[in-house]
Amino acid sequence: MPFAFNYAARSDVGMVRSENQDSGYAGPRLLAMADGMGGHAGGDIASSTVIGALVDLDDEAPNSSEAGKALLGRIATANEQLADMVRAEPSLHGMGTTLIAILRSNNKLVIAHIGDSRAFLARDGKLSQITRDHSYVQSLVDDGRITEDEAIGHPQRSLVTRVLTGQSDDEPDLMVREAKAGDRYLIASDGLTDYVAADTITEVVTAGNPPGKTADRLVDLALKAGAPDNVTIVIGDVVDLTGSSGPSTTPQVVGAAAVRTKGTRPIPVTPAAKAAALSRAASGEEDPDDVPLAEEGAASGRLRWLRRGLVALVVLVVVGGGAYAAYDWSQRQYFVGAHDGQVAIFRGVSQNLGPISLSGVESESDVAIDNLPDFYRAKVDDTVSTDTLAAAQDLVDQLRIEANKCAVRKAQGGTCATGGSTVPTPTTSTSTTATTTPTTTTTTAP
Repeated sequence: MPFAFNYAARSDVGMVRSENQDSGYAGPRLLAMADGMGGHAGGDIASSTVIGALVDLDDEAPNSSEAGKALLGRIATANEQLADMVRAEPSLHGMGTTLIAILRSNNKLVIAHIGDSRAFLARDGKLSQITRDHSYVQSLVDDGRITEDEAIGHPQRSLVTRVLTGQSDDEPDLMVREAKAGDRYLIASDGLTDYVAADTITEVVTAGNPPGKTADRLVDLALKAGAPDNVTIVIGDVVDLTGSSGPSTTPQVVGAAAVRTKGTRPIPVTPAAKAAALSRAASGEEDPDDVPLAEEGAASGRLRWLRRGLVALVVLVVVGGGAYAAYDWSQRQYFVGAHDGQVAIFRGVSQNLGPISLSGVESESDVAIDNLPDFYRAKVDDTVSTDTLAAAQDLVDQLRIEANKCAVRKAQGGTCATGGSTVPTPTTSTSTTATTTPTTTTTTAP
């Protein structure tokens, strides 16, 4: 039985971030999403570089026996490119990206996963998560120290333990699933899963709407929930091509991997054209035709105008006498960030309103930023919001532990790019057949 993906990709910068570090791709044979990390150190470059290394798999269609090897090979090549970039430009030190990629080959789906972005399967009206987070909080759940419910709002839920950073041991988990007509696959960045309730996501994904409408709705819900982070959605429906012409084969590219220039043009459909356009996006070069690689949908445009309108409204409220109320609210918020080379707790929000700063140092810790593993350092540089002062203090305590672990590993001649010894052991999903290597899990599941 011949299969294909009916697909859609959407991305939005979110309510707070000034740039989109997510990259998404949806095509006839490939679905992929990368959530870049490193803030000003180049998270957008990392995510678009990795997506760019994968796109020609959408045209090559390796056979089922070679698909896993081909996918892992491209990911390894992308990871080497990240390492080369860091060596050539030291300011990029600390950048990296999560990745989830689903490659269709005949009736098999090969899924590669690293980081805390998530992939889900919708089948028979139910939505189930098919990836396991590579995160500090997931390791606490695996160890039985906290419950799944406690993990949802945990203040350290954004701390990852395994991502693509250019290190030689950055290897993803791999699983193989049978393609089944009627299945829907959802890939989402934490801009969705951290801010929209699981039952709400399930309701939207299983409502029976086409991929594009579903993705638009999920982005809209994340923004209404106040998601400060980038929000990227990739959806692929497995459809039976028997007796039909099949869905569109024009790929969609969104987020940092899309060339951010004025105007519009059709998305490149040949491997060479796609690779060239994605390369320009990764390097920051202008497209010679001054056009974007892909539009992110009318809904995203309307939402951007809505946000601009809301910002203007906030300014009017402040000018009209609402400044005190806004400032009073901000002073009940906390976040962890960097101050004079040390980890510090700030009271307020990490934003300025014109010349007015909405935050100040509440307390400075003894944890030096330079002693943190790369990705914890990048997270602190980006700032990590917490619900309470106690949660901020708990986060600083955990960062102190990670800094100490990092110091020990460096003293022993090792490295600690992604969090020292907190990296969890890869798990094997329930399956009909499975083979495991030290860092890569291969699973076949229905």
